[in-house]
Amino acid sequence: MKIKEVIVVEGRDDTSKIHQSVDADTIETNGSAVNANVINQIRHAQAKRGVIIFTDPDYPGNRIRHIVDHAVPGCKHAFLPREAARAKHPDRKSLGIEHASAEAIREALRGVYSISEKGDSDISREDLVSAGLIGGSKARARRDRLGELLQIGHTNGKQLLKRLAMFQITKEQFDDAMSQIFQEENNDG
Repeated sequence: MKIKEVIVVEGRDDTSKIHQSVDADTIETNGSAVNANVINQIRHAQAKRGVIIFTDPDYPGNRIRHIVDHAVPGCKHAFLPREAARAKHPDRKSLGIEHASAEAIREALRGVYSISEKGDSDISREDLVSAGLIGGSKARARRDRLGELLQIGHTNGKQLLKRLAMFQITKEQFDDAMSQIFQEENNDG
């Protein structure tokens, strides 16, 4: 799989894993202290080929994503589900692209999104509450599964509505994903 855009990742291990999975170029942020030189490289890449931000599904990864997206508007986004990014070794609890399988990385890159500048959505906060995505014992698990199905990444309750709007998720896509989640829950128990 050849990727035209330059992929922004956090570090060397992520670059290594990307190169094992797809034919692509990367820019490394070297952690969350994204400096002006790196931002300038990303701006140049965005102007020439486009950029996909592909950071770890954790707080530092989301922080880097926000910094880069704010400094370089128009970037595309790829998200890796948290479960796909977990270290396989039982003693390690870290999350990262470097822990994912090549297929999980290819799947995330096939599901790339562009962010809407408008951020309009026909999904309301009431929809989230009635779907059990805010509050309740299953809310976090449902949000995690919704993020996987829609390929919009992990979010907390406050971020979810904004993320759905940013990625122009339609009410139909939302309802279809929630139907699948409810069906999975019914089959599990």
